[in-house]
Amino acid sequence: MATLSNIWQYLIAHYSASVLEFVGSLFIQICFFWLPATAYLTLDYIAPSFSQRHKIQPPPKQPTAAEIRHCGLIVLRNQLMSMLLHLLLIYLSNTLNNQSSLRIDATLPSLPEFVRDIFLSLLIRELLFYYTHRLLHTRPLYARIHKQHHRFTAPVALAAQYAHPIEHLFANVIPIALPPQILRSHLLTNWAFLAFELLETATVHSGYDFLAGSAKKHDLHHEKFLVNFGSLGVLDWVHGTEKLGKKIAAD
Repeated sequence: MATLSNIWQYLIAHYSASVLEFVGSLFIQICFFWLPATAYLTLDYIAPSFSQRHKIQPPPKQPTAAEIRHCGLIVLRNQLMSMLLHLLLIYLSNTLNNQSSLRIDATLPSLPEFVRDIFLSLLIRELLFYYTHRLLHTRPLYARIHKQHHRFTAPVALAAQYAHPIEHLFANVIPIALPPQILRSHLLTNWAFLAFELLETATVHSGYDFLAGSAKKHDLHHEKFLVNFGSLGVLDWVHGTEKLGKKIAAD
């Protein structure tokens, strides 16, 4: 902890809050989304027998190499869009002499504060994502916006952010970015929450049955559409959407 504190104090002393917030968030995106997503994709090439053994859906449903390349370009576009938006918000905040919604100072968050903010952020994210996702499955929004994401009925990790720009903003970015800001969490807590969510979404879209079967529920959502809308499963349980068969306006 002392070493982490020293590193953090060095960063605070040598870089502005804006630079730390933007560059750190970009670094988290690379380490906890692009690297895991690439690792999942390379399993087909470096361990093909292992990969086929653990794929949830059969080979005929798997996307082609061309579809995966197209997916990568759309994901890159979406991330560039969210990066530009992040830069714009930081610029406006600095121009108006407003402080960041996150706490950025030389002290580390205490363990109780860190655990509390991560727990509450997970709950708020579940609330925002579940209802946004359900809304995207209503007839007009599904056809115009969300259908693009469901092009991958057998998803791959990169497909986690394969989406219409409006969906990427309201279903992917805001439900993760907003909770720590509502709570005025420490920047390090925000990074930890972002890292967890990015790794989780890459994993549940990976299409593999290992890691305690964490991808199976969301894989079923991509295959059947009307089940498992949430991330934690709490609101799916509350609304009865954790199982097939409930009538839901969609498609």
